[in-house]
Amino acid sequence: MPPTPKSQLSIIVSIIALALSACATDDDPISREDIVVPLDPNSVSVHDPMVIKDGGWYYIFGSHLAAAKSQDLIHWKSIAGDWNPENPIIPNPDEELKEAMLWPEPDAESTWAKSPILLNGVYHLYFSAAHWHSPRSNISLATSDRVEGPYSYQGMLIRKYENGEHSEEIDAPFDDSIHPGVIDPHVFFDVDDQLWMVYGSYSGGMHILRMDPETGRPFEGQGYGKRIAGGNHAPMEGPYILYNPDTRFYYLLVSFGTLGPDGGYNIRVARSENPDGPYVDPMGNSMTEFIDKDINGRNWRNSEPYGAKLIGNFLFTESNLGYLAPGHNSALYDEELDKTFAIFHTRFPGQGGIHQVRVHQLFMNSEGWYVMAPHNYNGERIGSYEDSELIGRYQYVNHGREIQATFGTPGGNIILSSDIELLADGRIRGDVEGSWERVNEHQAVIQIDGATYHGVFLKQWDRGLEKEVMTFSALSDEGIAVWGSQVP
Repeated sequence: MPPTPKSQLSIIVSIIALALSACATDDDPISREDIVVPLDPNSVSVHDPMVIKDGGWYYIFGSHLAAAKSQDLIHWKSIAGDWNPENPIIPNPDEELKEAMLWPEPDAESTWAKSPILLNGVYHLYFSAAHWHSPRSNISLATSDRVEGPYSYQGMLIRKYENGEHSEEIDAPFDDSIHPGVIDPHVFFDVDDQLWMVYGSYSGGMHILRMDPETGRPFEGQGYGKRIAGGNHAPMEGPYILYNPDTRFYYLLVSFGTLGPDGGYNIRVARSENPDGPYVDPMGNSMTEFIDKDINGRNWRNSEPYGAKLIGNFLFTESNLGYLAPGHNSALYDEELDKTFAIFHTRFPGQGGIHQVRVHQLFMNSEGWYVMAPHNYNGERIGSYEDSELIGRYQYVNHGREIQATFGTPGGNIILSSDIELLADGRIRGDVEGSWERVNEHQAVIQIDGATYHGVFLKQWDRGLEKEVMTFSALSDEGIAVWGSQVP
């Protein structure tokens, strides 16, 4: 999805780069241009993958009419890719989507970030049309009787025009510091079967609208809806909301930064008792303080204290596995498997702009926050472990709070794993010092440098080492994630 109209990248990249360089310190993670992380032959390239499960298949729909499917979330098969007349999702898209594509100026060249949902026996595909150099954008709808299409255009639902020539707010010209970038929809039901659409990018932040489940369209009179995160051009986009029946919280997953290999995309989370907020992070910060406190979101450092950062740029050095700019996730709780997944696209050190889909399990820690498994999903199920399985040497990553953007540096700003050892007496020694404890079957309590992290131990397949290894993933009260991946 394009940072413009999301972030108006052509205007502010230089400002951001100056802010980042001015704030850099000798302690910043290392930029490495000599690393080449191998791609996964079982994966596919679908940007902004949004998931739906249907008939035993998992489908992901993304930007540029790309789509893929899988029966196990491990082996993916592409079912659509290029924007051309033969695309099976929306054939002849230039003609079928002409109204939506003409709304931006210049005209949109493609569509972005599609949200699939089944309503009243009809598959609804919500998508956005935008252009890198246009302030105008829209969210539109296409429908089909089959999940794989073909889909037929049903019209624009909500539009944006920054210069005041169009606004969904009655008697209010568009203000891009408080009104949203009209892209990146996610349509979902809450626990009471009310339909919602959350959307937005940069500009005035993430907004949410009540939707009519009969028509699949927003109820009238809401304008752009209610702001639930961001504002004042804070660098966040791609919102996704997932309800957890055990904690009874709604979790807002959102990507900070931007999408290029040097753009520092990272996935963060906040939670609320209600689908329309207020959403707060583990530190107690309201995700709408960007407006309340008049924070200058164009300086990305001002955004870094907000949201629990689950994943960013990293490299397990011994496994030679790692990501650049992981982001724009969707998520899924699979009742049949009793597992929760985050599905996102990411780029890789040494691979330029190439991106692939990755699927990682999410687990709830003892404090009611999601933590993300360190390795790509390979069918693993969390188990009951003995302390003897947990001791040993680990590749250790602290994801920190930074938006790891290094505009103009293709190698990215990578957190390289350090070396630690979990000892039988409960101590941690190595590049960091602390203690560890297993609680019950698999819960982890990690203490490092005075901070306590709550999470899980989990056996996973390390594709780089080609071995099953023990891992841990844990989150602190300061919203910082730490990972460990055992070295046999």
